[in-house]
Amino acid sequence: MKLLSQGHTAIKWWNKNENPAPPPLSPALFPPSHADSFPFGPFSCIHDHHEQSAGDRGKTPTPFAIQRMDHLVMTVKNLEDTIAFYSKVLGTEVMTFKGNRKALSFGNQKFNLHEAGKEFEPKAHNPVPGSIDVCLITETPLDVVMEHLKACDVPVEEGPVSRTGAVGQILSVYFRDPDGNLIEVSNYTAEANS
Repeated sequence: MKLLSQGHTAIKWWNKNENPAPPPLSPALFPPSHADSFPFGPFSCIHDHHEQSAGDRGKTPTPFAIQRMDHLVMTVKNLEDTIAFYSKVLGTEVMTFKGNRKALSFGNQKFNLHEAGKEFEPKAHNPVPGSIDVCLITETPLDVVMEHLKACDVPVEEGPVSRTGAVGQILSVYFRDPDGNLIEVSNYTAEANS
């Protein structure tokens, strides 16, 4: 099975056992403004597709590898409500940058905030509040996290439950922010750290 793609715009699956020649990709699917932005040509991104095991992590068919996430843009109904929630409940630091834009900083990452209807360009095609499901890692024991959530009147939706994190087993609790985003706060288990 091969993955056919033209840049970031469209993906098609092609089973080479059923048809030895890949299907043509319609130029109508791709905006003319992007036609020259692909250094190897618009139809050259063809790779073998397989699910990576833990041993394959870091191996990539692309000429570069992603190292980490820097920031995520979160579209919110109300900046003040979001800032108050994340500061009080999760202890994030509020950052102000470029033209009074706001972000919530934690560790080496941040959530940049866009207010619905007042988004900055470029933005996602369909930026809507309440569409994020994110897992955040803490070293604070989950019983302490849950006591804090209770003191902040934030109901736990699920947990603690065992889940699979990016590098091993985690124990997680789930709750929602003012926009309904699903927030998962987790500890890596002792097995993951050994």
